[in-house]
Amino acid sequence: MSFNIFDIAGSGMTAQRIKMDTVASNIANINTTRQPDGSKGVYVKKDVSFRTVYDDAVNRGYSNFAANNPDAQFDPRTGNMLINANVSLNNGLITGGVRVDEIYEAENGVKTVYDPSHPDADEEGYVDLPNINIVEEMVGMISASKAYEANATVAENVKTMMQTAMNI
Repeated sequence: MSFNIFDIAGSGMTAQRIKMDTVASNIANINTTRQPDGSKGVYVKKDVSFRTVYDDAVNRGYSNFAANNPDAQFDPRTGNMLINANVSLNNGLITGGVRVDEIYEAENGVKTVYDPSHPDADEEGYVDLPNINIVEEMVGMISASKAYEANATVAENVKTMMQTAMNI
């Protein structure tokens, strides 16, 4: 067993916390029609995209390496090599994990509704509001919460197994 599992579970917990923060922001701003400075401008729904740490190495073209023998190619998926932050190779296993790729504004993040009584309505009575579906946001919050909980459970179980192994 390796301490890498803590990195994997921890990265998953961090990613899900960011997802929960994003969903909470969407819910909190469900009726926001102004910017923080008071100027007109509707809040636009935010979404999060994730990327696996392993995909980063493969998608950047590091899937085959020449090491010591220029005729030999090694595949990191076999667990023989590791790329560090400086894109150099270290002996070790490629660890997995997840990271937030980006937090972006949803394409359909604004909806226009007719509400002539709204203080930010235009001359015709229409107002731009965030296109946020509270049910979808709550489902996203529950999903992120359950994924966070699953990663925390993995870390706790690995910790328990390591403690048990040390007592043998």
